[in-house]
Amino acid sequence: MPIDTLVTMTGAVRDIFLGLAAGGLIMIASIVPAHHPAAARASLVARVSASVWAIAAVAYIFVSYAYIRNDAIAPERFVEEVWSFATTIPLGQAYLQMAIAALVVSVVAGLVRTPAGAAWALVPMLWALGWQAQTGHAAGATDHHLATSSLFLHLAGSALWMGMVGTLFAMRRPLGLEAKAAVQRSSKVMIWAATALVVSGAANAYIRVDSVSDFVTTTYGWLLVAKIVLMSVAIALAAWHRRVSLPRLSDAHVRDRFWRIMMVDVGAIAAVIVIAVVLSGTAPPVPIEAIEEPTPAYFLTGYDLPPAPSALNWIVQWRLEILTAFAVVAAAVTYVRWAYRLRRRGDRWPWYRTACFLLGVTVMAWITQGAPTVYGMVTFSGHMVEHMLLVMVAPIPLALGAPVTLALRALPPRKDSTRGPREWLRVVVESRWVRFFANPVVAAVNFAGSLVVFYYSPLFEFALRNHVGHLLMVLHFTLVGYLFANALVGIDPGPKRPGYPMRIVLLFSTMAFHAFFGVSLAASEVLLAPTWFGLMGRTWGPDAITDQQYGGNIAWGIGELPVLALAIGVIVAWRLSDEKEARRKDRQADRDEDAELKAYNAMLTRVAQRDKEEDA
Repeated sequence: MPIDTLVTMTGAVRDIFLGLAAGGLIMIASIVPAHHPAAARASLVARVSASVWAIAAVAYIFVSYAYIRNDAIAPERFVEEVWSFATTIPLGQAYLQMAIAALVVSVVAGLVRTPAGAAWALVPMLWALGWQAQTGHAAGATDHHLATSSLFLHLAGSALWMGMVGTLFAMRRPLGLEAKAAVQRSSKVMIWAATALVVSGAANAYIRVDSVSDFVTTTYGWLLVAKIVLMSVAIALAAWHRRVSLPRLSDAHVRDRFWRIMMVDVGAIAAVIVIAVVLSGTAPPVPIEAIEEPTPAYFLTGYDLPPAPSALNWIVQWRLEILTAFAVVAAAVTYVRWAYRLRRRGDRWPWYRTACFLLGVTVMAWITQGAPTVYGMVTFSGHMVEHMLLVMVAPIPLALGAPVTLALRALPPRKDSTRGPREWLRVVVESRWVRFFANPVVAAVNFAGSLVVFYYSPLFEFALRNHVGHLLMVLHFTLVGYLFANALVGIDPGPKRPGYPMRIVLLFSTMAFHAFFGVSLAASEVLLAPTWFGLMGRTWGPDAITDQQYGGNIAWGIGELPVLALAIGVIVAWRLSDEKEARRKDRQADRDEDAELKAYNAMLTRVAQRDKEEDA
């Protein structure tokens, strides 16, 4: 068998069984009851698939190296050379990390007995997909961050969709009469997977295809067309299932017909994965060419130096980061759907909370796609604008939007011991870890202390140099800001909120710390991340240390306005709380004819009488 065919087959087996292992674990985590025979079948699918995935991932390292070597290799040196490839060459290191993750899942999958265990077993899969996104054409694309992020989203959507379809088909007999509920729940997940596939596929095509003619004049284009056609077939069948089959799936005849048609789904998605593996080894129409004389900014960031900052450039500078873009759009769409669901069933949800949340999402979109992230990569002052907006501006409207409260009201509860979105949300919100970090004092310490830990440790430069580090920074500081804002002015469950005077104390304490942090940066002569900002080679703006001092002034200045807004919010909430308590007491007095006041006056009378008797 030709070595290139062996590479394709091994890669296809690896990706197909990765998806099936993920599908089996998701079924246990959220789709079928733990005591149902279908859960045992899903567990078997997860265990077997994870083992095959691990074997294929290890085999892929060997066949890939043999293909890359492309000449005779002495048998006694082959293993030694493969080990050197897997530990010293970036491509081999990525393959090794994928194999390690597969081996971990293959062990953990055999121990899974609960939904929580299945959920934790999915984490190494994300690690494997992250490393896989670094391989193939994504590693050398012009927009490296967009290429790797879109490929990760594509791989995750593909694994999720194919894995759930394949596992559903494998569980068809033990599901029995529960098939309708299982397919309905799975179809909601697969809709998001299909959306991720379409969005990420469009981004990948945008990067690698130069014109429409490339679709018919190149091998890469023909493969891409075949992949689009097969995906369209699978999506059309999924739509048909939801509209026609699902309402009648309780009927045995319809159920048999449904599973027969689902075989076409499985075949189409498996073919899509095979084509994807072939595509990863096929040269795209847009050639990957090395930059002859990269600028220092391009060498460090992978992008040309943006134009000098100005009021206009802070508006017009945008750069797509598809993972955060997908997340903020999905959050906005989901929130609006939940609010509409409440309104449709006659429940009230304040319009201003929807407006606040959409405002927060809009700010997040600008932070992660616009000028803050563009200039945050090349100047410390730009990074400080990005950081302060993430931790102090966007979280306030997000917290006022009360997304957790809305979700708990809008999401339907499960009654068959499975964990749906509402149950998983409650597990997270009520967990000890979330309760600890949501505690107002802990949230305030985290809110202020994260600044020092992040900027005065290697984490800062890691977030600058590594895109995953940057995404984790965005997630961390957004959550930190949300927890702090929610503890002060939010209504979402989680923290045991202190009295309003204590909230004011916490707020002004953190404001003082932020001011101290900003002043210390403004006065500092020591450059943070010197091998990044000091070597950027900017042709505009002040030198790196002066720009850092400007960043300190920004930390001080930007921090004051949100804190002032929070202080006003706390005071307003305090006043409204007092008015609400006064109205409650008035209603109580009307009901019991002012019994509390009468009891108080009687107590004063007794005290006065006792004092008079003692004086006598």
